[in-house]
Amino acid sequence: MKFRDFPVAVIKENVEYTVKEITNVIKKYGPRESGNDNCLAAEKHLKKELDQFCDETHFEEYKMSPKAFLHFTKTVAVSIIIAVIACLVLVLTNIISFFAAQCIIAAVVGLSLFVTVMEFLMYKQFTDVLFKKKTAHNLIASRKPTGEVKRRIVISGHIDAAYEWRPLYYGKGKYNLMGLSMGLAIGGGVISFIVAVLAVVSGIADLGAFGRFMLDYSYYFHFVTVIGMVLLFLFVDFKTISPGANDNLTGTYAAVCALRMLDMAGVEFENTEVVAMITDGEEAGLRGAKAYAKDHRAEFTNAGVETAVLCCDTLTDLEYLNIYSRDMTGTVRHDQKFSQLVLDSAKEAGYNDAKFANVFFGSSDAAAFTQEGITATCLAAMDPAPADYYHNRRDNYDRLVPEAIETGYKIIVASILNFDENGCK
Repeated sequence: MKFRDFPVAVIKENVEYTVKEITNVIKKYGPRESGNDNCLAAEKHLKKELDQFCDETHFEEYKMSPKAFLHFTKTVAVSIIIAVIACLVLVLTNIISFFAAQCIIAAVVGLSLFVTVMEFLMYKQFTDVLFKKKTAHNLIASRKPTGEVKRRIVISGHIDAAYEWRPLYYGKGKYNLMGLSMGLAIGGGVISFIVAVLAVVSGIADLGAFGRFMLDYSYYFHFVTVIGMVLLFLFVDFKTISPGANDNLTGTYAAVCALRMLDMAGVEFENTEVVAMITDGEEAGLRGAKAYAKDHRAEFTNAGVETAVLCCDTLTDLEYLNIYSRDMTGTVRHDQKFSQLVLDSAKEAGYNDAKFANVFFGSSDAAAFTQEGITATCLAAMDPAPADYYHNRRDNYDRLVPEAIETGYKIIVASILNFDENGCK
């Protein structure tokens, strides 16, 4: 079947179904912190829906630490604040030398920056061993082909919602508190590390006027960093969970409705398996996708079954609906052929403004698959500024945009049909 032959009424009905279901999930199951009982309850609700039009559904368990990913905002901030203030007191009371104090500050700030990069930029499970683990679940559903499986396309969305980021909530429409907070914290940390190292060098070698400046004013730089660390400490509110209507129940229902739409339209493939994957733990550092990709790497990279994963993450801001071919702060490049297939499908579906884009801050689940050598890409529609509902309590069902959901669904259907016909060739 070509996309032009796919019944538009089916897509429109699924958009209405999605809006109704997202509203229901938020009202009925409450805050969906990564790995909590509400996430599992919502996934069980989805399984009942999927059982009606799928050949097989099941859960896969894994272990994760929900707070490990973002808890660096607390530990890093406290460590640097204590190091700077304690060292100043110890120097003023002649307990340690200025040289020793700068060595300590350089070491603490350097280690803190390393942890931040590993967790927040590279999404490594670097500090997870320090936190209590929970059992989380990924939900998998599939529609089998009538014949031998030669191709497999997975449509994925994550069901967990984010902890609230205070600067995004309180900075609405006034000023970029997120940029100020992260800039002052990370930028200040980098500058403090450089200044501390230069102050240490100045204490060993004569650097002239520049060296004297480092020795005399290093603590002024460190105290600016302390201000940044106070903002970093306040950055995440672990007690408030976003409703996650757009990020990412829209992506969750994109996966569910991909199979539902095929069923309603009576589409059966001869050799292509279509899978819906609902992950948990994306907001905890892609933990669910990482676990699933690792467990299924051999299966999904088997040359006998061409497999591709299309991750959907937030279908809201239509003017920013793009194929994100680069991910994880630009460090991961998704499969070019599959990304092109989705881009071509967008144009076939009547959306000509789509282009390749870069997740320049943060990451999507697609990065976890690409890092394991699995063909993947990401479809998303969110203002990268970021949007005023991103990771805060405004991301509720009253902020859903049916037009954006419909456009996303058209692209997904077209991508599935094109993948069935030619794969990623």
